[in-house]
Amino acid sequence: MKVLLHEMSWVEAKKYFAENDIAILPVGSNEQHGPHNPLGTDHLIAKALAEETAKRTGVLCLPVIPFGVSSHHRHFCGTIYVSPRTFKEYVEEVCLTLGYHGVRKIVIVNGHGGNLNALVELARELREKGIFVSIFQWWSASGRLLPDIFTAEERGHACAEETSVNLALHPNIVDMDKALDEDTRKHPAQTEGIFLPLDTVDYTNSGVFGKSTTASVEKGKKVLEAVIAELVKHVVFLKKTKIEKLMQNFKVCS
Repeated sequence: MKVLLHEMSWVEAKKYFAENDIAILPVGSNEQHGPHNPLGTDHLIAKALAEETAKRTGVLCLPVIPFGVSSHHRHFCGTIYVSPRTFKEYVEEVCLTLGYHGVRKIVIVNGHGGNLNALVELARELREKGIFVSIFQWWSASGRLLPDIFTAEERGHACAEETSVNLALHPNIVDMDKALDEDTRKHPAQTEGIFLPLDTVDYTNSGVFGKSTTASVEKGKKVLEAVIAELVKHVVFLKKTKIEKLMQNFKVCS
């Protein structure tokens, strides 16, 4: 059975939508991930997780949205970004189109943390319109499911955890000869409770937020196995659950 929308004919898609009200949408970004990782890291990982989950659950998977909220990485060549507003509106229109075809439950597999605020805001708004959206971030799942496999300095942006997943998925586009470790800088204006409008170059020259040289294929495979299993569990739950159970069913005030 086909589960990737772009591989289906419209007749096959019609049959799926007639029988199912759930879909998976991977989103990511195209941004720097140090001198050793591909620019497409975030959308490549999101795509891989979403497609494998689709195959295991029989749930439709859309093509990945590759550009996200990444202006803070713009000083590094090859970073392509859109504004939070543009990103939110684009994803919203994709979700509403799915709604037109009868989809009421959408799992967004988000590969880039910078997208999260826009996605959470969108999910709340779509719930009011009768579409339930959940958001999955693999590194959050990995941190809880595999707390001992990486140290804190290995879990940063472009570090060993992310690099390991890249190595497990597509080792041919990861150059470990260029992997490095870099301690991030602290801005002189930084103090507890203060938010500063800083960019990646304020913290690091290489784009690496910690240690990347300890990455390995074996660690990456462990991460993938754990997070895909967790995502499958969530998708199966939503697939079986009626949309009414996922919506607000009462008002506190009237």
